[in-house]
Amino acid sequence: MKKTAVVNVVGLSQRLLDERLPFLSQWAKNKSVAAIDTVLPAVTCSSQATYLTGKWPTEHGIVGNGWFFKDTQEVSLWKQSNKLVQAQSVWDNIREEKPEFTVANMFWWFNMYSTADYSVTPRPQYRANGLKIPDCYAWPSELRDRLQEELGTFPLFHFWGPKTTVKSSKWIAEASMKVHDWHNPDLMLVYLPHLDYVLQKYGHDDQFLAKDLLEIDKVCENLITHLEAKGVEVMVLSEYGITNVSRPVHVNRVLREMDLIAVREENGLELLDGGQSKAFAVSDHQIAHVYVQDKAVLPQVKERLAALPGVELVLDDEGKEKYNIAHERAGDLVLLADKDSWFTYYYWLDDAKAPDFARTVDIHKKPGYDPAEMFFDPEKSVVMLRAALKLLGKKLGFRTTMDLIGLDATLIKGSHGRNPESNLDKAIFIGGGEYEELISPIAVHDIIKSNCLKD
Repeated sequence: MKKTAVVNVVGLSQRLLDERLPFLSQWAKNKSVAAIDTVLPAVTCSSQATYLTGKWPTEHGIVGNGWFFKDTQEVSLWKQSNKLVQAQSVWDNIREEKPEFTVANMFWWFNMYSTADYSVTPRPQYRANGLKIPDCYAWPSELRDRLQEELGTFPLFHFWGPKTTVKSSKWIAEASMKVHDWHNPDLMLVYLPHLDYVLQKYGHDDQFLAKDLLEIDKVCENLITHLEAKGVEVMVLSEYGITNVSRPVHVNRVLREMDLIAVREENGLELLDGGQSKAFAVSDHQIAHVYVQDKAVLPQVKERLAALPGVELVLDDEGKEKYNIAHERAGDLVLLADKDSWFTYYYWLDDAKAPDFARTVDIHKKPGYDPAEMFFDPEKSVVMLRAALKLLGKKLGFRTTMDLIGLDATLIKGSHGRNPESNLDKAIFIGGGEYEELISPIAVHDIIKSNCLKD
């Protein structure tokens, strides 16, 4: 078997592979470089599940970073149990031929309770006093303690939120090197998210992008050279490329104006009640799942949303089949944004009634993805001082809301999820061997498997 590592540099595309990434661009000259055709939706959970199972979302069931769970009648995003993936992973397929095959999963999603031998993933502690404490989950459990003893606590607040930096990707890379040295797995999956942040915040603006490209390039250099020195064959890929956007589209506000969304009011603020809504959307970057629980209004909803500026396609049952997303978890309708647009989850019509979590970093309470969590509210003065005082209050035992995030969706300048017009903006694959200029996302599974089984 050939020791193999798959390094997922989130947001990397061929458009970025130039002198701004000095190590990666030079390293790639001795490899084959291809674009990966787009998974719908081109978001983290769906793309990764497709790569690792060799199946489409229609089969593996990961229709986004989250969806409306019909048994609980609640929207949930960023669940971590691997049991949600309804297809077998590449390493289990390899084990049918090589039962002794081992794998380490370093921060790829659906990381928990899988059949991987070693796994590490973000998992903050939520204390009873309201504190969110940086931490991670690992299996075997002692791996978490050993890594954090050597590298320090996983820098959670640099992984997501307005304080995102390269520190989280650097920690993951260093942890991956240690796990490899300690356990020598046959396959190592490594997730490096740093580019995702700056590209969503600012798009392809070199004023902001140049520094971050150099930072992730150095992380990749240290990781790849370390692994290659150990005889590991390294592949680099991404889940999607990120393109510039200028228009947020508030699908739920349109459905609210159509009197199809139910809300309940608590303390003067509005909470989306998906279970009682006739129709509502779970927005996820440039895709939105629209769940129409009152089928009598389905034609009306389809017609209205098809005419909404920023919506390029509305997929019904036939369309979902065509785009490989016909699964019971998907919306009754699936919206795709045009190239300049993306979908917010906002459902309130008056910001004064926005729920308290709307102005916080809270990926589990919001009924949709919220990239605005990467910005401090520009309308709040001395925001860093406010943050420090609120954090101090929490540590002293006072309950307080970290309401430091704004509601201005126009701040977001980059997004993903749809199929970009150019291969230069699609996900990238870099590896040994010969490949077409454009490879299928389900072929990634076979590429990984065949490489691992090489003599």
